[in-house]
Amino acid sequence: MAEERIIVTGGAGFIGSALVRYLIGHTNAGVCVIDKLTYAGNPDNLAAVRDDPRFRFEKADICDRTAMDRIFADVKPTCVLHLAAESHVDRSIEGPADFIQTNIVGTYTLLESARNYWGNLDEERRASFRFLHVSTDEVYGDLGRSGGLFTETSPYAPSSPYSASKAGADHLVRAWKRTYGLPTIVTNCSNNFGPCQHPEKLIPLMIQYALAGKELPVYGNGEQIRDWLYVDDHAAALWLVATRGRIGETYNIGGNCEIRNIDLVRTICRILDRLKPQKNGTAYEEQIRFTADRPGHDVRYAIDAGKIRRELGWQPAASFEENLLATVKWYLENPQ
Repeated sequence: MAEERIIVTGGAGFIGSALVRYLIGHTNAGVCVIDKLTYAGNPDNLAAVRDDPRFRFEKADICDRTAMDRIFADVKPTCVLHLAAESHVDRSIEGPADFIQTNIVGTYTLLESARNYWGNLDEERRASFRFLHVSTDEVYGDLGRSGGLFTETSPYAPSSPYSASKAGADHLVRAWKRTYGLPTIVTNCSNNFGPCQHPEKLIPLMIQYALAGKELPVYGNGEQIRDWLYVDDHAAALWLVATRGRIGETYNIGGNCEIRNIDLVRTICRILDRLKPQKNGTAYEEQIRFTADRPGHDVRYAIDAGKIRRELGWQPAASFEENLLATVKWYLENPQ
């Protein structure tokens, strides 16, 4: 493998695979993906890099300490990018146990393997090693109707089993830095979208249901507001933080694009009307139906990404409108 050796956990998932494709395409690093290949991990997401000599795949569970120790010893990473997580709020409400196991116990296990490995490095390699933990803005809770934004110092107030489990993982990562000196960094991102996202998520779900002629279910009145971030922009930001971010710091990564859920769904419908109009001439928007709201549904998330912009010079490469159009086109071209 190349001199820079990176472990990406959850690398067959939506954000993880985008990061792996970015790393293979924009760096000279060797990349080892660790993924359990649950329902959300899809090897096809890595098809573009599968044959690259710098790419390696390990099917393993981050809760398996023996497997993690073996992989660390074999790969000898210079950097760990930790993205493996259970991440769907509805699933966490129906069955929280998997979220506690993967997001909290898994993160603990990975931290311990990393600490053991890092502690045995020579001084130079210890100084350059990084452990980047990728989290969510949902740990901050609900902004409500206020005009405020989440900053890196916003208090934690998670609402769902998912966000609570991610909050727990964030605290572990910071504690391993404070107590043991492990060189960790935490990022908290807003809602991601783009190619290869699991079809249970909002944007691909709406595209899939619209094309199938199904009702388009929108929770409550659709007034909930989210800040949307294109996944390739997120991938670039993560590598920037890993290589130039300050140890022990937190960086919020957001698309600076707040939109109500109902407006997002209507925008998707209008794009589909243009790109793939229905044969009977009916607008896709007529398929929208409001459903009972999700328990504990947060009203608004919005990130202040000023810190990463000021310190590291990061900002989204294209507009939300351009990226959403490209995303819808991708799903139309890749129905499988």
